[in-house]
Amino acid sequence: SIFSAYGRCSSRAGISSNFLERREFPSGKGYADIVFIPKSGCIKPAIVVELKWNKSAGAAIEQIKNKHYTDSLVSYNGDILLAGINYNKNNKKHDCR
Repeated sequence: SIFSAYGRCSSRAGISSNFLERREFPSGKGYADIVFIPKSGCIKPAIVVELKWNKSAGAAIEQIKNKHYTDSLVSYNGDILLAGINYNKNNKKHDCR
């Protein structure tokens, strides 16, 4: 699944050492698929990730914006990175934006 592929990548990238990870994070008008909140002392941006299946990475970014998924990070003072990831079942490729 896309979540298991993501899990393998995030553990290799050292994400767990710098971020608190929240899946299906209640935000704005729905649930963000994954939100990474920097741990204390980490100067990296928070990351809101929306995963899509046979859509587009752009559609994922639009959903983050339209459903105000960043609203629940109002107490976070740093930058917020939006990430849209789509998996295309036909060509078995991911695209990101």
